[in-house]
Amino acid sequence: MKGRKWVISKRFEGAPKDGDLTLVEFELPDLKDGEVLLEAVCLTVDPYMRPYSRSLNIGDKMIGQQVARVVSSKSKDYSVGDHVLSYDGWTSHAITNAKMRKVQFPDNLPLSLALGVLGMTGMTAYNGLIDICNPKAGETVLVSGAAGAVGSVVGQIAKTLGCRVIGFAGSDAKLKYLKELGFDEAINYKKISDLDATIKSVAPKGVDVYFDNVGGEFSTTVIENMNNFGRVSACGAISQYNTVEQVKVPSIMGTVVSKRLKIQGFIVADFGQEKNEAAVKQNIEWIKQGKLKYREHVTKGFENMYKAFQELFTGANTGKAIVNV
Repeated sequence: MKGRKWVISKRFEGAPKDGDLTLVEFELPDLKDGEVLLEAVCLTVDPYMRPYSRSLNIGDKMIGQQVARVVSSKSKDYSVGDHVLSYDGWTSHAITNAKMRKVQFPDNLPLSLALGVLGMTGMTAYNGLIDICNPKAGETVLVSGAAGAVGSVVGQIAKTLGCRVIGFAGSDAKLKYLKELGFDEAINYKKISDLDATIKSVAPKGVDVYFDNVGGEFSTTVIENMNNFGRVSACGAISQYNTVEQVKVPSIMGTVVSKRLKIQGFIVADFGQEKNEAAVKQNIEWIKQGKLKYREHVTKGFENMYKAFQELFTGANTGKAIVNV
């Protein structure tokens, strides 16, 4: 039996380009005792894959998660037909003996949510906001990359906690989506000439919590507008992932000291299994209650995975980017 996988052909230089990844076929060996054969159902593409791919070698398979179906099993733990969350990367099929989380959601929620609001995305948003920033009712929360997979969830959670929420995104269509989600303010950063003045106009009392998905000069400006004892959750830096030369921005350390700011970077694994499972459980409840909505930007076809990945860096997606096989 043959499978297909996306492998690194060239090191990324700047934005991901055609030819940097290649789709190839490979032979699958026979199953051994304790192993299962997986077939991909849906896969995720995420901005973090761009910087993390630096650890890969030419010819290596691209990293990532997928929801897969067990199509053959010699394992006592998994039966044919089970759906599991796999870390086998950009591959149509895989053989593994790894311990995997079975994907079973109530109320016929889509399996793909295990890659989004009920998976790494939701865990990142929930714990990145609550565990790191501890937002309080009445505080002002600013979210960059607010219409993306994580940012859109962060904003809704902050609203549920009683905060005033400001979101920045890159198109008027995305602003409309943010308003539908309940954001108090939604600003198209591409249409403003003075970010500092804009922040002051929509947050006249200052910013208490900043959930940062973009980094760069944008984040420097936000931090300069924070209140004393403000908290920053540094989740991503997509504005810098494709830069060839090192970005230089004004120093913020004087502001950090004088305003006694807390700035913490993180990855989702930092929170541990217990907190991440609690995040998923709470997100399910909020979905049932209508307090947490989700949107998926779906690309069809495994052969189109790289196209879906490239679109992450052009602003084409709103919500979670998913590839359905």
